[in-house]
Amino acid sequence: MEEIFIETEFIKLDQLLKFAGIVQTGTDAKYFISEGLVLVDGEVETRRGRKIYDGMIVRVMLETEETVIVKKR
Repeated sequence: MEEIFIETEFIKLDQLLKFAGIVQTGTDAKYFISEGLVLVDGEVETRRGRKIYDGMIVRVMLETEETVIVKKR
């Protein structure tokens, strides 16, 4: 489980995946999200622009599950 600290009020889901190093490109993020491989607070999220706020938990269902918790500085 990894904690990501943001300075802004929120971060968009596709940007978070890149910022956390889970994906390399926006295209990769779009693929993972559109295929239903990303959960936000336990629910499948298919919107790349979903706003992720402090305290939200994002899970990416890969071979080794990646979990990111967003924290505001």
